[in-house]
Amino acid sequence: MQLEFEDTTLAGLKRVQRRPIEDERGFFCRFYCASEFGSVGSGQALSQINHTLTRRAGAVRGLHYQRPPHAETKLVSCIAGSVFDVAVDLRHGSPTFLQWHGERLTAANRASLLIPEGFAHGFQALEPDCELIYLHTAAYRPDAEGALNVSDPMLAIEWPLAITDLSTRDRAHPFIEADWPGLTL
Repeated sequence: MQLEFEDTTLAGLKRVQRRPIEDERGFFCRFYCASEFGSVGSGQALSQINHTLTRRAGAVRGLHYQRPPHAETKLVSCIAGSVFDVAVDLRHGSPTFLQWHGERLTAANRASLLIPEGFAHGFQALEPDCELIYLHTAAYRPDAEGALNVSDPMLAIEWPLAITDLSTRDRAHPFIEADWPGLTL
């Protein structure tokens, strides 16, 4: 198996480790395999693939999610540079509701995060010119988009660097209200 799946502290959120086959020419590495992802409960068909470039270290993107019935599973991988990738559990009734998990994803470590439906996602670039590839099980729907503020004290995300760049749109995302029920999937 060229893909290894490791549980995180948040149920359903998995770290995926790609294992390359190397020789003198370089390497071959499986990026995605439906049967292997199906073995961990994410055999959904892919619907969209996105590619981002973040130019400045310290820049943060997120925390975005899609509301049901357009919720999505994402596989997030860093293909250039390094990022601190964060997933936040938004599932109503989850024992880890509003808890977050962060992983360093780098081009060198070939790790990914498999983020299930009901989670928000964001990341911070740890160096200039970071590129990510996102595999999505649902197409983006503007009418189903939700987001949380990356500086929300209720989440208390420990970003590794000072936030140096945040879009006007991401800066305007709301803080969580004390009675916010989360997402019902």
